[in-house]
Amino acid sequence: MKNEVVAHIDPKSPISEIFRTLRTNIQFINNDKKTKTLLVTSTFPGEGKSWITANLAVTFAQAGKKVVLIDADMRKGRQYAIFGAKPKPGLSNFLSEVGIKEEENISREIMNCMQKTEVKNLYIIPAGSIPPNPSELLVSSKMIKLLEKLESVCDIVIIDGTPCELVTDSLILSRMVDSTIIVTAHKVTKKDALARVVKNVQNVGGNITGVLINKMPVSTKRYEERYYYYGKDPSFFNDNIKQVKKVPPIEIQKPIVNNRENQKTEDILKQMNEYLDKTKRRKDK
Repeated sequence: MKNEVVAHIDPKSPISEIFRTLRTNIQFINNDKKTKTLLVTSTFPGEGKSWITANLAVTFAQAGKKVVLIDADMRKGRQYAIFGAKPKPGLSNFLSEVGIKEEENISREIMNCMQKTEVKNLYIIPAGSIPPNPSELLVSSKMIKLLEKLESVCDIVIIDGTPCELVTDSLILSRMVDSTIIVTAHKVTKKDALARVVKNVQNVGGNITGVLINKMPVSTKRYEERYYYYGKDPSFFNDNIKQVKKVPPIEIQKPIVNNRENQKTEDILKQMNEYLDKTKRRKDK
């Protein structure tokens, strides 16, 4: 597993806390309907979509949810590399039935493509072999059956989609899922490109949960000021509250005056007064 999975490697870090906040927002943003399928897309490559998807999936798994992460970027999928999984068989093999054993039961076919990760409760379906027609595979009835089956056996399905400005894969998937998140990058994503993506997703009937801004510059000092308390175990504070009560009151001592410094100050003041007296006498004459 790569160091990119910050939420698993360093769960007490400020970045991990931000992903937990994002998880909470997603859970409560739809009060009427529980989000079971979530698509994460972006405008162009390099905005951090796959990194955010991986860490978001980890935070859901850490909350005790059974999570399946699908890498739907069948052109340049990299979730297998992030989690140290096998690149295939994957989604493309399941949809095209190429490179996997044909089964009568769809559940067995799904299990052939699904892999466990080091994170408890988190399973991954990699992108698989690169097909010549990814968009055509996604519109097939087998993709809908896959999502329906996974919804019935797990708490949430998170899909790492393709960038919307390059191909239509994510637009197709946005119609099938409950919610869509668009990842942007600070001072990288253009407003016009984002507006086009939002409009295209809405035009096909997709539900946009929100837009996430990645790569925001935040100083280390600010992080330390907000999250300094995560460096200690909670029991540390409980134990030390009792210790603080036993500490006797501190007596404030009078400041110690340095005689040399005091004499030096007096000499300077004396010289200034003599200079001012001389100047005044000259003016009087």
